[in-house]
Amino acid sequence: MTAAPVLTVARPSAIASGRSVCNRKPAMPKRPFRVGRSRTGLGLFATRPIKKRSRIAEYKGPLLNAEDALKAENRGNRYLYEVNSRWTIDGTARSNLARYFNHSCNPNADTSIRNRRIFIFARRNIKPGEEITYDYGVDYLKNVIGRSNCQCSRCRKRRAKRARELRARRLRRQARLARRRKAARQAERRG
Repeated sequence: MTAAPVLTVARPSAIASGRSVCNRKPAMPKRPFRVGRSRTGLGLFATRPIKKRSRIAEYKGPLLNAEDALKAENRGNRYLYEVNSRWTIDGTARSNLARYFNHSCNPNADTSIRNRRIFIFARRNIKPGEEITYDYGVDYLKNVIGRSNCQCSRCRKRRAKRARELRARRLRRQARLARRRKAARQAERRG
């Protein structure tokens, strides 16, 4: 039994330049990330190493003036990115992959606004498989997410530490009360 022949499709530019088109490796994907399941829903995960300060994506969508942005926010739109006091980008379209960047209080990416366009850059080197996040800002954190509902690793660790401290304090208090009760019972028996 013989294997089926493998067909390779060459671009006209490769043929015209005389380059070899056989046994070519598939081109790497254009985007260095993929959409995947995260702790808070969908998120973006690096598929290959991303270097510090490299541009990762652009937050795309129609520009809305302040009045239209307020109407969209009142309708429940959560994919609005305020460029300045006059303009907001509506990123609800699913073709806008930058809408899947999640919030983190300890982010590995940051945003930059240039000519009413928003770009996301890596703040540090990002390893494959790591979720790509940026800080949404204090207003969004307080009003939409809520400080106690933030699911980033820093906030989860902080809440877990506080819960451990409260549990230890409660156990110390219960032990202290148990010792007092025991001492009071012993004093009653003697006296």
